[in-house]
Amino acid sequence: MTGSGRPYRRRRNVTVVSLLLLVLSIALGPTPSAAAGNDWWDPTARPAPDSRIDVTGEPFTGTNARGEVRGFVDAHDHIFSNEAFGGRLICGKPFSEQGVADALRDCPEHYPDGSLAIFDFITNGGDGKHDPNGWPTFKDWPAHDSLTHQQNYYAWIERAWRGGQRVLVNDLVTNGVICSVYFFKDRSCDEMTSIRLQAKLTYDMQAFVDRMYGGPGKGWFRVVTDSAQAREVIEQGKLAVIMGVETSEPFGCKQVLDIAQCSRADIDKGLDELHALGVRSMFLCHKFDNALCGVRFDSGTLGTAINVGQFLSTGTYWKTEKCTGPQADNPIGNAAAPAAEEKLPAGEEVPSYSADAQCNVRGLTDLGEYAVRGMMKRGMMLEIDHMSVKATGRVLDIFEAESYPGVLSSHSWMDLDWTERVYGLGGFIAQYMHGSEGFIAEAKRTEALRDKYGVGYGYGTDMNGVGGWPGPRGADAPNKVTYPFKSTDGGSVIDRQTTGERTWDLNTDGAAHYGLVPDWIEDIRRVGGRDVVDDLFRGAESYLDTWAASEGHESGVNLAAGSSVSASSSEWSLFTSYQPHRAVDGDRHTRWASDWSDDQWYRIDLGSPQTVGRVTLDWERAYAKSYRVELSADGENWRTVYSTTAGDGGLDTARFAGTQARYVRVHGQERGTGWGYSLHEVGVHSR
Repeated sequence: MTGSGRPYRRRRNVTVVSLLLLVLSIALGPTPSAAAGNDWWDPTARPAPDSRIDVTGEPFTGTNARGEVRGFVDAHDHIFSNEAFGGRLICGKPFSEQGVADALRDCPEHYPDGSLAIFDFITNGGDGKHDPNGWPTFKDWPAHDSLTHQQNYYAWIERAWRGGQRVLVNDLVTNGVICSVYFFKDRSCDEMTSIRLQAKLTYDMQAFVDRMYGGPGKGWFRVVTDSAQAREVIEQGKLAVIMGVETSEPFGCKQVLDIAQCSRADIDKGLDELHALGVRSMFLCHKFDNALCGVRFDSGTLGTAINVGQFLSTGTYWKTEKCTGPQADNPIGNAAAPAAEEKLPAGEEVPSYSADAQCNVRGLTDLGEYAVRGMMKRGMMLEIDHMSVKATGRVLDIFEAESYPGVLSSHSWMDLDWTERVYGLGGFIAQYMHGSEGFIAEAKRTEALRDKYGVGYGYGTDMNGVGGWPGPRGADAPNKVTYPFKSTDGGSVIDRQTTGERTWDLNTDGAAHYGLVPDWIEDIRRVGGRDVVDDLFRGAESYLDTWAASEGHESGVNLAAGSSVSASSSEWSLFTSYQPHRAVDGDRHTRWASDWSDDQWYRIDLGSPQTVGRVTLDWERAYAKSYRVELSADGENWRTVYSTTAGDGGLDTARFAGTQARYVRVHGQERGTGWGYSLHEVGVHSR
């Protein structure tokens, strides 16, 4: 959310021709397109005037020789964030029934020279002044460093589709705190109200495109709600649009002074509503700690500003601790953010943070775990970007224990050390839309893992997400994009994109709007060769593989549930029971606890011989550093099938070749704490 300032440019006088175009765009509805032919990818009618697409040739259809779909994946975009944050922070609309002049115009308060573009002051590091005219001149926006203007006009998305993109995740987004403190708004700051509106408008945009092609179902912009439907759409050569959610307080699950403001019933109701709207992926926390999970921090001045926002929303600041593993959250730093800090109550100050304590103390809460498991039941995919490493680690533990593949990292916000665990689960990873050099370097770093797991790659443009996009490499840069160029599949020719009086060139303008995604991919090919682009082109198939596996997931039967159990010892308490049966009662709030010595065991009698291939151990704080999982047919002769000397607590999953056994024993050899061993739940599964 940072950027460099740009000089103020004098507002251009509107020509007579421009005025006529403005009037026509408002007065005329969809009319036959002069350029339209009989090709299925050309609309029979398009608003006039409108943006050009500047791509010729037939979009590819069908599958490859292996029966796989092809195409690029944008796993993180915000088509309708102009409706978020009170409706006046992102200026311009993705489409309008009144035409392009209505869709691509600045916020009212930005006229005549952008002096009241307050958010530009904050995000762009300058004075916010700019020529507010969009159509038809587009002198100052959209631009790669203009963070508050519409970048997702439908015709620009159409160009990306024509250039080879086949999956677009439209993350419905807002933030109630930003809305409440921003000066300009024209609607409620309630987050779920905004999410509902953005979902509706996604379907409205589909209908808008359909009308250009002759009626329902005929357009290229297809909202999909299951992987089979998405596969069919992509095979037809069209764009599969999946809805996700990225918001700070889903279902109203904020926390105030560490007290949750939602319940399990709220979570169930919220998940059911989102699923009914068509949402299939979501974040559980974003920017602010909430009642579900702690966040991965922002850094620098922006981090301080967001920390102020967290205090204003929750009454608490971020709290840090030393990390216990190789993963870490982003460093907060102690940068000043005067404009934000002025909003704090008198005498209130943002705390300072130690450089050697970089992890959020907040992980996944009990309510958060309930939400995670609720998403699993509904076959939804969980975004782990923005989650603290403590929360992410618990989520990955849960998914590994259940063999659930539905995990996404869509725009470079997870710790990179999680990469193989995500791929091992069957999840999908996309990188933020960095400049070509940086994007290629990161893609090469993880290439061996993609080869190992046989997966494709994605990008997350995060357009309309106030993040900043690749700047121009320069007209004289080596290996610059040469126009026109062929699409990755070789079937289309892509030239410079023109809207109104403005023509964009990636070399000199950077990634100014969504229509330049194909140009950016060509830049990657020119700079880094074909390998990265080929991995990106396999993205659609990999994304659908993750989605389909999530939909088809079935929780395995827990053979240990209600079984006869025994233990070497059980801790005595006057107030509660820590007897062995408490770890197989299905309640994660009860537990078995041993005496406080090393050599202890916990034994399960399955009642009859069963195939055992997976054992899950949900440790309380008193965990085993060293332990074995043993199987036996008779309860006397034991065979070790799993062991570790590096246990760190949490939720462990022991996997091994399926083996017939009636008895399962967890044998603790060395404690990880000064207490005994303590297990909330033990699961035994056939695979």
